[in-house]
Amino acid sequence: MSKTVSQLTTTDIADYLRLPEVTPEDSTYIGTILEASKAFVYKYTGLTPAQVDEALDITIAVYVLCQDMYDNRSMYVDNANVNRVVEAILGLHSVNLL
Repeated sequence: MSKTVSQLTTTDIADYLRLPEVTPEDSTYIGTILEASKAFVYKYTGLTPAQVDEALDITIAVYVLCQDMYDNRSMYVDNANVNRVVEAILGLHSVNLL
């Protein structure tokens, strides 16, 4: 069964990142990037958390955003350099097309 964005946990993200061992510091950092990724998705699409949960493909975008933030050790997403997978998925659901 696929998870919705609101069901994602730090353990899910750590598993996706293939981390062999997660320290308390890692867990805190992963939790922070998970929340930052969710916030980016909500702002980019203009959807509510409930609406985002209806689109299971957005979960993939959150995983990819978390991977990018973890790999680059950054807490933000540069709108000029958004991953193409993320951009394609979120673009399908965006209501903020001004």
